[in-house]
Amino acid sequence: MASAALELMGFFLGLLGMLGTLVATVLPYWQISAHVGSNIVTAVDNMRGLWMECVYQSTGAFQCETYNSMLALPSDLQAARALMVISIVLSILAIAMATLGMQCTLCLESSGGVKSRVAGAGGVLFVFAGFLALVPVAWTTHEVVKTFYLPNVPQSMKYELGECLYTGLASALISMLGGGMLCVSCCEEQEGGRGRRHGGGYPYPVGGGISSTGVRTTSQTYRNPTLQVGGVNTPSRGQTLIRSASGSSESGTHGAQRARKPTAAGYDITGYV
Repeated sequence: MASAALELMGFFLGLLGMLGTLVATVLPYWQISAHVGSNIVTAVDNMRGLWMECVYQSTGAFQCETYNSMLALPSDLQAARALMVISIVLSILAIAMATLGMQCTLCLESSGGVKSRVAGAGGVLFVFAGFLALVPVAWTTHEVVKTFYLPNVPQSMKYELGECLYTGLASALISMLGGGMLCVSCCEEQEGGRGRRHGGGYPYPVGGGISSTGVRTTSQTYRNPTLQVGGVNTPSRGQTLIRSASGSSESGTHGAQRARKPTAAGYDITGYV
């Protein structure tokens, strides 16, 4: 139950991180013109994103223009585009794999441990997608801060951190956290299943009947090793023992049964020594 709750929480965190990464990729609020020095009062605000550059005027007009040539863009902007798109694609694949592998779904029910491994693979993809989204966000933040403090750059050309950088940073961390929770839940589920498979025990009686002497007998297969005490061989592994279940009125028949099938000292008929 705990691993299932961890899976659900990790899945929804990964989904939230993917949506935040998508919003940060599409919107143009990566860099916003800084209002410093003589540029404190201005009628125009400039905003830059990965795909377009927008201008907001004090009259309320909002105009955007996409970049004309992709190859003419700076190399860091091209790399940021590619990494954000790859991050979104990996997040979508992670959502699909996590949906197939979670315990609350009916997919891959008959595949045994493959289901939990699929969920773990989805968690790994979430972590990798978050890391890919974190790289361009951190790099752009570094460039904006470095350019802002350069003394030879005009104040009208300085930019500040936009909302998309904060959104991208939070989304990347959330995606990595959700992927980590999915991986942890997968490990816990596999450890729990391994403990259940290796938990040994003796089977319950598989059947019963009444012998010709009127004594109710029950057959049960024990897996104890062969014991030899006083030259008498006790039943070996896989051999069926006959257990008497009659009342106290048939004590003579019990004695005959015990005489015919001696039991070694220290051997418990229930199968637990």
